[in-house]
This record gives sequence, C-alpha cells and structure tokens, in this order.
Amino acid sequence: MRYFLTSLLVALLVIAQPARAESMDDEIDFLLETVANSGCTFIRNGREHDADDARDHLQTKRRRGKRYFDTTEEFIERLASKSSMSGKPYSIRCGDADAVPAGDWFMARHNERRNEARP
Repeated sequence: MRYFLTSLLVALLVIAQPARAESMDDEIDFLLETVANSGCTFIRNGREHDADDARDHLQTKRRRGKRYFDTTEEFIERLASKSSMSGKPYSIRCGDADAVPAGDWFMARHNERRNEARP
C-alpha cells in the first residue's frame, strides 16, 4: 500500500508539472521575427523605418546591451521601447491605425504568445 501511494504521489507530481517555459532567447527571437514579418512601420527618433530595419536595429541593441536585461520583459522595457541615445520612445504604426508605443506593442505580442502556450 505504501509503495502504491508513493507511486501515485510521484505520478501526480509529474503530471502537475507546468510545461517547460520557453527560454528568454526564444521569446526575444519570436518578438524580433514578429516585428520583421508585421509589415508595420517602426518609428525611431522621429524617422520611419520598415519592419526589417526594426528587427535589425533591435537585434543590434540586443547583442550590445545584454548586460541591461535578464528577462524578456526587461528587454522590451529597456531596449525595445525607447532610444538609448535620445531617450525618446519608439512607436509602431500598422496599416492605417494610429501609432502605438513600441513597448506596448511588443508586450502585447509577448503576452499573446505566453497565453497561447498555456494548456
């Protein structure tokens, strides 16, 4: 009986384990590819850039600024939301919609992805 209860407890613990979370690098890769494939306009320091340029710029900031973030949320807040040089916020405009703060846009994509991954 004791063996049965122990086995049952172990089985329940294994079943109850949450799915392995994606790594931060996977999450950031997803965000960079999402912006590249969005067709949106990335507005940085008052100048418009296409989606591929946005990805390339943020990839460079990611590579150079690794010491400034430990989580995907920190990457969004500290690097993908505003200019490191001027401090001006970035924005993103998709189609005919009004531009939105880039940090909000990235966080929305990030949250959507995490919600889809939940069982």
